[in-house]
Amino acid sequence: MAHRLLVIEDDNAREAAGVCTALSRAAEFRCTQLAWAAAGPTQLRSADAHGIVAVAEGSRVLDFFFSLRASPIAKPTLAVLPQPTTETVAAAVSQTADDFVYSPIRPDELRHRLIRLLGPPRSDLDAVRERLIREMGLMQLVGRDPGFVEALEQIPRFARSDAPVLITGETGTGKELFARAIHFLGQRRNLPFIAVDCAAIPDHLFENEFFGHARGAFTDAYRDQKGMIRMADGGTLFLDEVDGLSPSAQAKLLRFLQERTFRPLGADRFEHADVNVIAATNRDLGACVRDKQLRSDLYFRLNVLRLHLPPLRERGGDIALLARHFLKTLAKPAEPTRKSFSASALRSLALHDWPGNVRELFNVVQRASVACDAAQILPCHVTLPQAQSPDAAPVHFRAARAAAIAAFERRFVEELLDKHGGNITHAAREARQDRRAFGRLVKKYGLPKASPGRC
Repeated sequence: MAHRLLVIEDDNAREAAGVCTALSRAAEFRCTQLAWAAAGPTQLRSADAHGIVAVAEGSRVLDFFFSLRASPIAKPTLAVLPQPTTETVAAAVSQTADDFVYSPIRPDELRHRLIRLLGPPRSDLDAVRERLIREMGLMQLVGRDPGFVEALEQIPRFARSDAPVLITGETGTGKELFARAIHFLGQRRNLPFIAVDCAAIPDHLFENEFFGHARGAFTDAYRDQKGMIRMADGGTLFLDEVDGLSPSAQAKLLRFLQERTFRPLGADRFEHADVNVIAATNRDLGACVRDKQLRSDLYFRLNVLRLHLPPLRERGGDIALLARHFLKTLAKPAEPTRKSFSASALRSLALHDWPGNVRELFNVVQRASVACDAAQILPCHVTLPQAQSPDAAPVHFRAARAAAIAAFERRFVEELLDKHGGNITHAAREARQDRRAFGRLVKKYGLPKASPGRC
């Protein structure tokens, strides 16, 4: 994609026209002109541009670059200076601008300087997207919203690095899709991608799940078992909801990330694993650190390359695009006519808040496709959840999930104890769990057990 440039023109616009004309012939750039009178620091910071070209003639350029020195902007700036230029102007420009050229403009030199400042031309996102869809089936990586496009542009860059990646965004924004895309476009594409739901792993099973165990490590450990780190060796370990790990598990994970070595349960030696780590969360990890829910050293270890995925409600222009795309992918070859959305149905989609983001939109489109027997989907076919009453008590996702896991654990343990007459050893063996870990669950939920003699 082309770099967006803001060209600040002088009053006569003679050199500015030359800049825009020269760059318009190059596919790498797209120019927008701004009058000098409107070129204040506030306007420059808010401008939707990757870089700034200041075409300077007269004394105004000196005031402009002095103002940038007092209030700098975080955009690469190139100055076009007249000849001759005084030493005062040259000194002010050299201390503030990232580079400068002299007029008259030479298009090849201007293009070379800008590419040196802004980097090579942007990746062909359509080609990247098509490759991901064709070879991985990542159909949901669709959108034109600037925030989404910016995230998509990061995929090839991050894929070239082995540095840890932290993907943030609300539930349903596609964090695992982006993680798989980073893995696929990197050098590890032919090696495993192991996804771990950190929040679903009980604390007492963390070491066994991550590091594995050796034969004889505990009762019923009849053979060696690989942990997820060993399974991901050479490839990518994706830590979904990494904030769900307990403090103890965080310390053990941090030790592995620092040393890249681990010791399986019951083993007498350490092992080495070469994995690329991608972590994801739907929470503000900075707030988690402040609230003592996440170790700061683990946070800084994971937060090297950062990728934020915007929620669907902030991608208003992409809702209709995604809805049509999903409808097309859901179409069956045997259908006599291809379905489409009416304008009123698309308006109803645009008005929804989409708390479940892209995942929720896909489900809504799928339901509408099934509900509609005609060629055009109308608002009556679009089933959207009603907004929650302001008086209704909010249900915290993590609390609800924890309650569901606890209910399952209690029911599972209780049924096995009933089946084996309260014998913890036999119940643990059937559950393929360590007897001590199973016993802790029995104690945790206050369940009746057999007398020591029966165990």
